[in-house]
Amino acid sequence: MSRLELCLRGSAALLLLVALPAGAQSFRVQCPASTITHPSSLTNTSAEPAYTGPTMFTASGATTFQQPTGNVNGAIKCQQISGGDGYATMADGHQTFMFSLGPLSGLASIAAGNPDGAFDRGTGASFPNIFNTVYPGVPLAGDPATTDGASDSGTAYNPGALGAYTYNGAIGLMPDLDCIAGNQAALAAGTALPCPNTPSSGLDGHVDPRQIMDVGVMNGNIPAPLITMDEDDEFFLTLTNVGMIMRPDLFEQHTVHFHGYPNASAFYDGVPDASVAINIGGSFTYYYLAPDAGTYFWHCHITPPEHLQMGMVGQLYVRPRQDRVPSGTNLYTARAAQDVDLRTACVSTTDILCSHNLPLTNGAVVTTGNGVTRAATGNYAYNDGDGSTYYDVEYPLQIHGFDPNFHFVGMTFNPEAFADMKDKYFLLNGRSYPDTDVNGPMATQSSDTQVHYSQPLASVINIPAGKRALLRIADLDVSEYQTLASMGVKMQVVGYNAKLLRDQAGNNTAYFTNSITLGGGESLDVILDTCLVRPALASGATDYTNCTTPLAAGNVFFLYTPQLDHLSNDAENFGGLMAEVHIN
Repeated sequence: MSRLELCLRGSAALLLLVALPAGAQSFRVQCPASTITHPSSLTNTSAEPAYTGPTMFTASGATTFQQPTGNVNGAIKCQQISGGDGYATMADGHQTFMFSLGPLSGLASIAAGNPDGAFDRGTGASFPNIFNTVYPGVPLAGDPATTDGASDSGTAYNPGALGAYTYNGAIGLMPDLDCIAGNQAALAAGTALPCPNTPSSGLDGHVDPRQIMDVGVMNGNIPAPLITMDEDDEFFLTLTNVGMIMRPDLFEQHTVHFHGYPNASAFYDGVPDASVAINIGGSFTYYYLAPDAGTYFWHCHITPPEHLQMGMVGQLYVRPRQDRVPSGTNLYTARAAQDVDLRTACVSTTDILCSHNLPLTNGAVVTTGNGVTRAATGNYAYNDGDGSTYYDVEYPLQIHGFDPNFHFVGMTFNPEAFADMKDKYFLLNGRSYPDTDVNGPMATQSSDTQVHYSQPLASVINIPAGKRALLRIADLDVSEYQTLASMGVKMQVVGYNAKLLRDQAGNNTAYFTNSITLGGGESLDVILDTCLVRPALASGATDYTNCTTPLAAGNVFFLYTPQLDHLSNDAENFGGLMAEVHIN
């Protein structure tokens, strides 16, 4: 047995300490149910516990490291993705070839998307008790679209019966029968176990490569599968490179880079100069400890101008601890408790990168803040301590642009003209108007004859009358700036590049506007408020959970770009960067 295989079958802690060569890997996945940071003996690692204060640790010493002793915060989440190619259908019917990243776990959740803005919908991230389940049968090529019965006759697309496919575990995960048999033989002979770290279930990360290829080939998504996690989570992300069927001459490596994300180690940052790149036929598990809340994004970092333009871009956001504070708890007190732990502390006088420092109340420091408590419903964009980033529904919106000529040249073995790159399709979650009004997955029949859910994440924004919607907007354009405007619904910018808009003194610097402009590599957290007048609490703070004068249900507004040449689908009008906002 090779050193690499032994390491992969070892503990999660060992993997984090040893730099392994990526080139010799075969397909594998990793999702431990217990780690040093989240021991299953102290917490349920497959559920998010309430946040009642910092995690308690043992004392550190010269020869020891700190370990949790109680009040363990966060959980473990895992996700598996493929790197390869695929197709997407533009709003004018044009099929566009992509280098793409696709789902190999959470397939049912990703296909369902998030049509109503509900909490934690449409993501591929799963708890260990979901991820580490074996598919009951044999997945079909093109799943989940195949099992759902999606079809494309060439003139009409039928999405099928969404929901027929229900599996969210890791595609290909199988018991390691060789290790099970080897351990049983060793026990009978009284010799050392050949696979001492293989559990009795046999699930040690071994996968069936046939299933990986059947589902992963030509199954790319635009945007790439959504990644979500909560502060304090440990996140294990496995990237499997299945190769590109349409470009067999390219032995393209792929990586995962979390843009703007504060990684503790460059080894997991995905920049090949300081990390590793994954060859065709290989898998690699990235490790993250979720740090600061906010909206980030991720992409492949191999020749970024090419791979970003070709579609290897995805959404990522981290939810704040404040979401997990028990209902009725004073938010200022809960936020102040985070400063007790150096790992979670945010004190702007000693950390200039910290943005969610304690808020001022009426321009002064008040030990109980503005008196706002954790609402019984809804969530928060950041650890604001005053409830100012409260929202009822949330929608990730990824802005992107395609140059169809660049994509065609990339498919037909010709040199790509980077200097001539000019986007002509402008997309929200991989769709142009009027496809942005389709509230469900969009599919494309690819060259493997299978129908694939190529654009599963809808762009329709549904907001209950009088409620607030958080738009997590990221721009991953290669060649264009993009502007979005909102007419009729108040737009408030509360975060920029995964930082709460608050100055070092604690003043709220969020602002109202009717348009936002982003360049490639920027993100904004924007709240659309469908209430014209809100009541005030006894402390004088705005009560965001109640509304006196809501916008009337049934109204439809537009989130659109005023850049006229971006309101097109490779033609002169009728399409482009525009989505509908429905008041329900």
